[in-house]
Amino acid sequence: MVQTLAAALFLPAMGAAQAQIAVSTAINRIARYRALSQRMAKAYVQMHLGVLPDQAASVMASAKKLVRSGFDDLASVPWPTELARQVDDVHKSVDALEALLVMPPTAQSVAAVAAQADRMLAVANAATEAFERSSNAATAKLVNIAGRQRALSQRLAKNYFLVAAGSDAKGPREQLLSDADEFRKAMATLAAAPLSTPAIRDELALGDGQWVFFSSALQRKADARGLADVATTSERLLEVTDRLTGLYDAALKQVLG
Repeated sequence: MVQTLAAALFLPAMGAAQAQIAVSTAINRIARYRALSQRMAKAYVQMHLGVLPDQAASVMASAKKLVRSGFDDLASVPWPTELARQVDDVHKSVDALEALLVMPPTAQSVAAVAAQADRMLAVANAATEAFERSSNAATAKLVNIAGRQRALSQRLAKNYFLVAAGSDAKGPREQLLSDADEFRKAMATLAAAPLSTPAIRDELALGDGQWVFFSSALQRKADARGLADVATTSERLLEVTDRLTGLYDAALKQVLG
């Protein structure tokens, strides 16, 4: 359905190449909401634990700013009806999460924020896949994969903090293991992909290096040092994977002319 709409309605006033360029950037932008959902939840749990509170407040403020700028970017293009609905669904899930974030962090509110963050991630993931399907370029999937690495870096840290906060649910513990495995496999997939540039290869190498530090921190005991290490290394890995996603976005634009 999305492919049919895209072919028939996609920005009729624009050329095909321009429309595809818009999609590559939209995949990047809409995919970022997956990471933002987990980043805001991570910062909230971090505040609850009292881990680097100034950093947590800065992370939360930065994430909220990116939420607003992302919707401004997406609103600049008249998307087909189905894609516009997907963007609206993401907007609603963001509103629901932000309504919870105004509460002072407690054990109960942390659980509510974590649950809504996961719902927001699911909605943003569905929207990302819809935008990816609307593109005629198979390499658009690489923007999606790289973008998902951002989300995994934040969900891993969030779940580490949830376990440290005393969550007795099996979900966070099990997801820590599966997300770590998924992150490693995705890095290998990106490294083997034909769409590459020297800048992408350099950033992949940086990502592998940052993953070593982050993975090591995740395996530490959740004491004061372990919590602080996870907080800082998750942000460094996010920076690298965000730059990597931007590089794939730029490379895809070049491929599409």
